[in-house]
Amino acid sequence: MSSSDIEQLAERRRGSGVSTVYEKLRNEIIDLTLAPGTPLEEKQLSERFQMSRTPIREALLKLAADGLVVTLTNRSTVVSHIDLLSLSAYFDALTLMYRVNTRLAAENATAEDLEIMEALQAEYAAAVESGDALKMITVNRDFHVAMAEAGRNKYYRDLFVRLLDEGRRLLRLYYTSFNDQLPREYSDQHEDQIQAIRNRDVELADKLAKAHADQIVIQIQRYISEDKRQDITL
Repeated sequence: MSSSDIEQLAERRRGSGVSTVYEKLRNEIIDLTLAPGTPLEEKQLSERFQMSRTPIREALLKLAADGLVVTLTNRSTVVSHIDLLSLSAYFDALTLMYRVNTRLAAENATAEDLEIMEALQAEYAAAVESGDALKMITVNRDFHVAMAEAGRNKYYRDLFVRLLDEGRRLLRLYYTSFNDQLPREYSDQHEDQIQAIRNRDVELADKLAKAHADQIVIQIQRYISEDKRQDITL
């Protein structure tokens, strides 16, 4: 084996290591197993994954690009906090993008777009049936991105992707509020939106998108505001 082959093999292994660390930590952060503010020490992660610090560092950089971790002034890395003070503005923007992209999809979606959305909705329904919250979060994001792609406005799509990615931990709270057993009626909302898009019914698509966003937002707000203290007998 030549030195070039050895270098390429090492590069593939390093890339595989980065992906392994990135995906594992990303899932733990989205699932809230790693709570906001949790420190992520390179040395400890290196020992945990039995890898050198280089792939660990690259994985943390990818997580930082996703907004899931932040590097502090002392160069330590922690899981990023959820900005509760900005939730109202976030929910306003998210709801608007639900509506705008669904309206545009009703105007511009092709048969191929509809096939993609239907396939993703089937995958989402299967994840709901199995109670796989991480899968629900991932496929829900992909479903709405596919809808935005069908709208044919890359600026709205890019903003929507950013908001969806930023809200993945909030969506985890949403599913947690149902003990990961999402009522079928809420899963079916996607199918209603697909049908409105297929029928080119822009106003109905808008109405359904707003109702869909409102239900999610209200459920998250209700869950966050609940008093979860336990009554302790002294």
